[in-house]
Amino acid sequence: MRQSQLFTKTRREAPADEVSKNAQLLIRAGYVHKEMAGVYDYLPLGHRTLQKIIQIIREEMNAIGGQELFLTALQDPAAWQKSGRWDDAVLDVWFKTKIKNDTEIGLATTHEEALTNLLRDQIKSYKDLPFSTYQFQTKFRNELRAKSGIMRGREFIMKDLYSFSKDKQEHDAFYAIAAEAYKKIFARLGLGNQTYFTYASGGSFSKYSHEFQTVCDAGEDIIYVDEAKGVAINEEVYNDPEVFSTSGLSKETLVQAKATEVGNIFTLGEKFSQALELTYMDAEGKPQYVFMGSYGIGPGRVMGTIVELLSDEKGIVWPEAVAPFTYHLVSLAGTDEAVVAYAEALYTDMTKAGKEVLFDDRDLRAGEKFADSDLMGMPYRIVIGKNTVATGEIELVHRATGVVEKVTREALLAQ
Repeated sequence: MRQSQLFTKTRREAPADEVSKNAQLLIRAGYVHKEMAGVYDYLPLGHRTLQKIIQIIREEMNAIGGQELFLTALQDPAAWQKSGRWDDAVLDVWFKTKIKNDTEIGLATTHEEALTNLLRDQIKSYKDLPFSTYQFQTKFRNELRAKSGIMRGREFIMKDLYSFSKDKQEHDAFYAIAAEAYKKIFARLGLGNQTYFTYASGGSFSKYSHEFQTVCDAGEDIIYVDEAKGVAINEEVYNDPEVFSTSGLSKETLVQAKATEVGNIFTLGEKFSQALELTYMDAEGKPQYVFMGSYGIGPGRVMGTIVELLSDEKGIVWPEAVAPFTYHLVSLAGTDEAVVAYAEALYTDMTKAGKEVLFDDRDLRAGEKFADSDLMGMPYRIVIGKNTVATGEIELVHRATGVVEKVTREALLAQ
């Protein structure tokens, strides 16, 4: 990508009404555009990063046997009425509307009901179980407050995986596998050292659920962390003595921290299968309710958390795994034709070698280019100037550390 052809532009200031650091930086760097409170467009750079996050999650869900599908956002009230969650007093974040025939429909906040209803036509026998299926789907939640940028939106993408098992024992085995997959995901996303497997309330589903909480100053939750074990307890269940016997943690080893929830896993049990009559025939020919679980990650929320956690005073610092481009090639050509030719040739060769390069070929001062490069946060900046042409040494700047290397063209292409 040539930066001269990128239609998005950086800006010095974020919108005055934007209070979250993640949204301020992402807007200034040209990654997202704010439509209204809690609603953001992903622009070309932001979309590339979002898709890389999604792909990492997809790979780990596929690795544990998840089958990807795509359900509708529009929801028929019938299934939700059976579970009791169509009532605004039970689920208070609905967006509801009426279509032309005066029928009321909703915009999905989640998909337990819809998928459970769908699977009544697919699950017949114990031989059909266990399995898991997942999607990346737009969710809509009528949040009272939406002031955390892309970390808490009214419209957002969610990865929701659902597991279907014959019984609790079979479910528990998959649940443990899913938890390990989540740990791999957050490690690959660059959040592994700050993200903790956290005991939390199970709500109406079970005694406890488990969240994956990333320690972050912008977080809305308080957790108590055992750093040695990599496990935490959410404040909401901290005063429950049973959670300590279940988790094996001790208050003496816990440290309080602010955190943001980047993922969660729930045991749903038979709540939805009973409500929607999702059954299978066991080996004796008797009907049994399917035992379910739910596993969520918000890719946009993860993206915002990375920005909150890893940015510095100059701008965003992307981990290499999710950066829109690995390299930011900055040409300090001015009117020097030799520098122009060198930078153009290097860009061509790096692209042919399969490297992801954003080429700043704009006719701007060096200071402006460097400021934009720091703000946009690619892992490596390549600086091409007169000295490069004269010496053959290329300046390679590591965005996260500021370390400057002198490398040859051959070494750079071989990386």
